[in-house]
Amino acid sequence: MMNLFRINQIKASLSYGGIMLERFFFTKQGDFHPQESDPITLLSGPPSSGKTSLLFQFAVNSASQCSNVNSKVVFICSRRRLETKPPYLAQGIDPGCDIFKRIKMKYINDDDDEGIKKYFAAFHLKDTFPVAVVVDDFGDFFYERSCQERYGNPRGRDLAMVRTLALCHNAIIFANKTGPCRLLLSDTHNGDSPRSLFIYKR
Repeated sequence: MMNLFRINQIKASLSYGGIMLERFFFTKQGDFHPQESDPITLLSGPPSSGKTSLLFQFAVNSASQCSNVNSKVVFICSRRRLETKPPYLAQGIDPGCDIFKRIKMKYINDDDDEGIKKYFAAFHLKDTFPVAVVVDDFGDFFYERSCQERYGNPRGRDLAMVRTLALCHNAIIFANKTGPCRLLLSDTHNGDSPRSLFIYKR
């Protein structure tokens, strides 16, 4: 199970959604006090709805609220997509501030779900864990045709997503044994919910 937030529900959720939602918005350092349960969250929304900007703000807030200056946030994304549509920074954030040094960008090719799988498969080998891992447009890394060919199954994309999400879950649960570590994924939907919502909920 994981937390699920939809772009068109975030404002309404602020009245009851609790601490987790605050990380999507700019807050002054010291205003945020973590008190979160499920370490894995899915943010979904339609195309061009500001998901990447919210994810990047989450990364900034997560990095800025850590007492340990050596704590990092890993932001996994497609370089091409990020350069085509870079995230917007909230007002009041200095683009040159040191907090951005704590955000480590990890670029993966557009259809390289294996890159995500390899990252989380080796997660337990790290000397220190990031306080958060953010994956922008998670579902877009799973190219339907290549997944079908790899698994020899018309539902190959679903299988690939399930296996990768299982690795993600195990990695984050393992990291949380030594300290807080959150995973935030985003996915795009054109209807009421992501096409693969049933997979994320498992």
